[in-house]
Amino acid sequence: MFLTLSSKVFYIKVAIHLAAFLPLLNLYYLAFIDQLGADPVESVINFTGIGAFNLLLLSLSVSPLAKKFKQGYLLQVRRLLGVYAFVYALIHLFNFLAFDLQFAWSLFFNEVVKRPYITIGMLAFVLLTALAVTSINHLKRKMGKSWQQLHNVSYLIVMLVGVHFYWSVKSEIITPLFYLLLATILLGFRYKKLKKLCLSVFIRKKR
Repeated sequence: MFLTLSSKVFYIKVAIHLAAFLPLLNLYYLAFIDQLGADPVESVINFTGIGAFNLLLLSLSVSPLAKKFKQGYLLQVRRLLGVYAFVYALIHLFNFLAFDLQFAWSLFFNEVVKRPYITIGMLAFVLLTALAVTSINHLKRKMGKSWQQLHNVSYLIVMLVGVHFYWSVKSEIITPLFYLLLATILLGFRYKKLKKLCLSVFIRKKR
């Protein structure tokens, strides 16, 4: 029995919800029963940060996969992946504020200013927040063509997150380099689009 396109989208979205939510539930359960090792705070922060990056990369992979396998309905799950990327990034930031800094806001702002990897991370989070807020259908319709222009920032976000990840590690750099390579490959599929965007920005500046 063949599934309709709407059924396929529904089941994929259910799978995304489960795959995104259940690991978070398990993470905090392990933290609650003290099963996250010697430094549970670092474990929670790292898990949510990498989870946000994974979801960003997945959201960028949807278009190439849909085009390659001629499965246009996959584009309907891209927004959900992006929203979950924001959720993970928000929890990542909250964990850092609550458990690492204990809501010492002056210390937080000093960290943002003094530590480049946190500066880059916060810039990526602010931009990701703008994308999450404007993913609401009402705002999308209201923004018109400017909506797509704003959401092209996702390409910049994924590189900022990659740099944030690379600069945040102290010794083991293979994993962040691998993630940066994945991000570069995914952006490479959009070479023509990125070239067009860069040209349009250059033309505007010349004017």
